[in-house]
Amino acid sequence: MACGLVAMGRMPMADTGSMPGKQDLLPDSVVTPNEAEIPESSIVDEVIWVVGNEPIMKSDVENMRLQAEMEGIKWDGDPDFLIPERLAVQKLFLHQAELDSIEVSEAEISAAVDQQINEWISYAKSQEELERIQKKTVKQMRADLREDFKNSQLVNRMQEQLVEDVSVTPSEVRDYFKNLPEDSIPFVPTEVEVEIITKQPKIPVEEVNRVKDQLRSFTERVTKGETPFATLATLYSEDEASRRQGGELDYMGRGVLDPAFAAVAFNLTDPKKISKIVESEFGYHIIQLVDKRGDKVKVRHILMNPKVSQEAIDETKQKLDSLADEIRAGKYEFEEMALYVSDDKDTRVNHGLLANKDPYQRSITSRFSMADLGGFSPEVQRAVENLKVGEISPAFVMKNSKGKTVCAIVKLKNRIEGHTATITEDYQVMRNLVLQKERGKFIHDWVEDKIKHTPVKMKERYKYGKYQYEGWVK
Repeated sequence: MACGLVAMGRMPMADTGSMPGKQDLLPDSVVTPNEAEIPESSIVDEVIWVVGNEPIMKSDVENMRLQAEMEGIKWDGDPDFLIPERLAVQKLFLHQAELDSIEVSEAEISAAVDQQINEWISYAKSQEELERIQKKTVKQMRADLREDFKNSQLVNRMQEQLVEDVSVTPSEVRDYFKNLPEDSIPFVPTEVEVEIITKQPKIPVEEVNRVKDQLRSFTERVTKGETPFATLATLYSEDEASRRQGGELDYMGRGVLDPAFAAVAFNLTDPKKISKIVESEFGYHIIQLVDKRGDKVKVRHILMNPKVSQEAIDETKQKLDSLADEIRAGKYEFEEMALYVSDDKDTRVNHGLLANKDPYQRSITSRFSMADLGGFSPEVQRAVENLKVGEISPAFVMKNSKGKTVCAIVKLKNRIEGHTATITEDYQVMRNLVLQKERGKFIHDWVEDKIKHTPVKMKERYKYGKYQYEGWVK
């Protein structure tokens, strides 16, 4: 529910009148003779807006209101009007996303749902209290949120595609900064630059063979008709994102999947047969075809990983601590060891330097705020918090970007204390600020243009509200 460029809703549609959905959900006269006599509280649910042919229900508005209350979100105006407007804008973007064949993976959706549920539990202080407030179980909440989060991510991706060609020049950034009132100049929080060396604990061949044997036994049970693949995935798969759906991933193109996984998945032709064991960057899989649709495939899979023993973790940490001692003694340089010793291929070529990538701003920087660093890795954040510039942390355990257990040491390369932005020291910050402003304006104009060409009907009581966009009331 966090606001994006334009408050969450953004949707393009070339011809919204052709949007699929129910026809004539609101008649031309949207107020019945006795409507004013019916207390609104007595209406269980109703269609309150129709955008193109897509309805917005009263219950949709109430659900979004409840979520906003849970998250402490304040509305800049009357939520009775702003919430249905946000939902209407979202429908515009979703239609365009469908036209442009934009997709999000099941893993992304499940990860977002899990994060939201965990945040709600934190706000409510316990899962039991959350279930009492929401009047439903966490399982039911997950099911309800899935479609919402899928739509939210499609909207965000659609927005990113729309503004990908919007750019700003250095002179525009300088002019903006020059004309900015002093009390409006942004404050840049403390930032750090961090270098890392990681090592994966050794896994015995016997443990790898144990995982493969178990996957082979699953294949045999499915082939013999003893147990459905989906049941085994629910019970045993280590891919939390798909496990709840019986291991099923939604339709995906090759580019969304791990290359090794995709190579096998797209070669499957018989839904009754199970693939050979596939090793990807995430672990070992077996895959079952569900369906193919054009250049996309829908499959189920079971993911398993060999277990890392505590003995192997302790041994690897000890080696990294010894290496850190040698670096502190001046025998080696941290950057040199990162290049030749580290298992992290993403940072190895940069001599261990972590990169803070922002695909939306299309920027890469070596600077992290502590909040950004926590989002990247809570373990790295904790390791860096008390380091002085140039110091190296003790070895610690973390999960890498593929979900694998690794051991690591980090060096604090630089710390830039919080300060008011300057154009010379913080050009990237100022550029992102101006770029966000220009992209927001582009999206706003785009939405208003789409509204002009989209049939919109609404209940009479919504015709007199104050909205963010012009043109809703025809």
